[in-house]
Amino acid sequence: MAFAPVLHSEWLKIRTLRSLPGALLALFAVTTSFSALAGTDGSSDPEFDPLFTALSGVLPGQIAAISFGAMAVSSEYHGGALRQTLAAVPQRGRWFAAKVTAIAVPALLVGLITAVTALVVARAGLGSVARELTVAEQVHAVLGCGIYLMLIALFAAGLTALLRSGVATLSLLIPFILVVSFVIGDAAGTVADFLPDKAGQIVMYQTYDGTLGPWSGLAVTALWTAAALLAGAWSVRRRDA
Repeated sequence: MAFAPVLHSEWLKIRTLRSLPGALLALFAVTTSFSALAGTDGSSDPEFDPLFTALSGVLPGQIAAISFGAMAVSSEYHGGALRQTLAAVPQRGRWFAAKVTAIAVPALLVGLITAVTALVVARAGLGSVARELTVAEQVHAVLGCGIYLMLIALFAAGLTALLRSGVATLSLLIPFILVVSFVIGDAAGTVADFLPDKAGQIVMYQTYDGTLGPWSGLAVTALWTAAALLAGAWSVRRRDA
């Protein structure tokens, strides 16, 4: 089967499975809400980074992106769905590429829309401080934020294909991002810059210290994501449905 109809079928799955559009809606709602709150509170701190404050809603919002990627893949492991899918598309690599594409495109689009909205609502709370941000800084942060959310969703998708369980992926990634990453960040110094979440989030800062810059940080997150997807592809190709 050609790639286009496989991609179309995967897109239909994502569009019709209620939990997946719901996860993207949660990504938008949580991120913009927390960014709006951060915008009203953050300006009282003289050492805060206004750009990261405006986009800080991504920190809780990325959980929804992780859930989107994990659920999009884990749905194939329920009720023998993967066996039916592979019966229609025997080329496992082609199917997995279509699945990844069907996850990446909406995650990127919603991520960009979310980043723009979060920045706008947070700027209203930041007031005069927001005028210090240049157009170039805001554009690169919005683009980087959208790419980061796409990568983190794909990272979760790759791990889910490897572990064959959305619950296992969420049980691993959510505590890591909410707890472990912060603990390692406090204790390990620059080593934390190379964690998949910390590295990608550098792009959302106006000023940054450390080994990585905004785009090199995203490149590190992309490498983590590529490794997870390759491991997931290996699992799909080598293990029984």
